[in-house]
Amino acid sequence: MNRLPQILTGIFLAFTASWLGLVVYSYNHLATLSPIESDDAPGGFAPPAVSGEATSGQAVYASNGCVYCHSQQVRQPNVTLSDIRRGWGERASVARDYFYRSPAFLGSQRIGPDLANIGVRQTDPQWLHRHLYEPSEVFPGTVMPSYRYLYQLRKIVGQPSDEALTSLTGPYAPRPGWEVVPTEDARNLVAYLISLNQGYPLPEAPKPAQD
Repeated sequence: MNRLPQILTGIFLAFTASWLGLVVYSYNHLATLSPIESDDAPGGFAPPAVSGEATSGQAVYASNGCVYCHSQQVRQPNVTLSDIRRGWGERASVARDYFYRSPAFLGSQRIGPDLANIGVRQTDPQWLHRHLYEPSEVFPGTVMPSYRYLYQLRKIVGQPSDEALTSLTGPYAPRPGWEVVPTEDARNLVAYLISLNQGYPLPEAPKPAQD
């Protein structure tokens, strides 16, 4: 008895069911997501809109390979408790958090810390610029490479720049009469990092109750 038609039909139905469940259902569910009004989010909506500088900074983030060492997702507590315990976020990340992020750099490795909420943990642009310019000055022994090529060392003419890095010390500090200033790419990258903020509650991901 030839059972090939039944076998092929079974294979077809299995693939069709998988496609409907993984693709169609997910698309229909995610396509309905949109920002919601929230008093706890910047600008009154969650997730907050992203500035033009931050959007440009996302391209700098991608082109410099930051995604290979940093994730942008606070994992569910049933997967691990370490993300929230480490202070990387107050709740798990959900799909709505990435409404304005295209593409969403979820990441697959954590050679460095998760950055989903770096804009909550660190709001000082000077600190971020210093970290990018020479990571080992901030975290001795770190394996993060320096991104000094995103900065300019130039002679001061007239008044020092308001954007000049003022926190560099030791061998990394410019000599008298010179200053280190961020390029447009560096400014955009820092704006992008500061925009990474999931510190607002969502209906599908409320903040845990405080004890």
